[in-house]
Amino acid sequence: MNTPPSPPSPAGAEPTGGSAVQIGALVPLTRPGWVEAGQHLLAGLELAVREVNDGGGIAGRPLELVVRDTAADPQRAAAAVDELARLGVAAVAGEYHSVVARAAAARADALGLPFLCSSAVLDALTDQPTEWVARLAPAQSHGWQIYADFLLGAGHSRIAVAAQPSVYWASGTRILRDYLAPRGGTVIELDMRTLTPMAVCDELVDHRATALLLLVGHPEPAVSIVKAVRGDRRLANVMMGAPAGQPEFAEWVTLLGDDSAAIPFLRYLPESLSPLGARVEAALRERLAEAPSFVAFEGYDTVAVLADVLRTHGVDRARTAEAWPRVAVEGTRGRIQFSRTPGISVWQWTWAPVQVVDRDPADLDRFRVRHVG
Repeated sequence: MNTPPSPPSPAGAEPTGGSAVQIGALVPLTRPGWVEAGQHLLAGLELAVREVNDGGGIAGRPLELVVRDTAADPQRAAAAVDELARLGVAAVAGEYHSVVARAAAARADALGLPFLCSSAVLDALTDQPTEWVARLAPAQSHGWQIYADFLLGAGHSRIAVAAQPSVYWASGTRILRDYLAPRGGTVIELDMRTLTPMAVCDELVDHRATALLLLVGHPEPAVSIVKAVRGDRRLANVMMGAPAGQPEFAEWVTLLGDDSAAIPFLRYLPESLSPLGARVEAALRERLAEAPSFVAFEGYDTVAVLADVLRTHGVDRARTAEAWPRVAVEGTRGRIQFSRTPGISVWQWTWAPVQVVDRDPADLDRFRVRHVG
């Protein structure tokens, strides 16, 4: 396979007609989903679709997104996959939330519908190995072990996690504990079903923790916890972190102001963008009226891969699924190829680039790279 969506072409290269080739897009666009993440994901998907169509579409047929809002609801996502399958989409793409993507992947596998997951990282995206599902985002175990290396390198060995009940948060806690324990680290779990943000502060003092990780929902209770810790003089030297990426989006700064800075999180971008990445970054910035997050690049790369597969192998669902191991596409963040990775049940890009970054206290719109995986 060859190229990603090309830059806009002359009018003569536009799709010549015929019924559209449809891709279903699963995106969290309403609460309790992370709406900003959904907006960025959709912006990337839409930009790539526009460029595909400017470049002639899929064998002369226009490419079209059929968007469904998951609202971070697994049952709603599964129902959307059922509906999209009935509508005849060639494939399903997207989703940001891991637990939601897991439900979508299970339905796609059961229905024989190709699903290219853009952003969700949960290792066990399906219970059993499947040929129908592929993923762009790094598996949680890969990214969170890199984050654990950052913590150790920064001198943190007593790490508290403020966690809510969730398969995703529980998986993250387990990854951290299993990785840190043999290296002298301790993970202290704080159950946010029973603790208030002020009580979290007392627990941090009692356990002599030097770092607190926010394994909780956004904006609440994450914002309230940050305000409580920042306002407690006893905790002036405690570092807060958010590996799941809450500080990536502009709303974080709006809600927290100066308190939004210096909270490291995982970001899946290279240290410098390729010419393709830089061009897409400029187009996404114009579309979003703000700096694009890594999630927007994930959306663009998703369509880049699917468009290449559909051009090369046609729109038959089985042929698309059979094509995952033969993908070789230049994406915005590197060359995308899928393989079978131990412990991962889907076709996996190994790996998207991984950084630990935070917002600069001197300029909240600037990100500092603190560690590279």
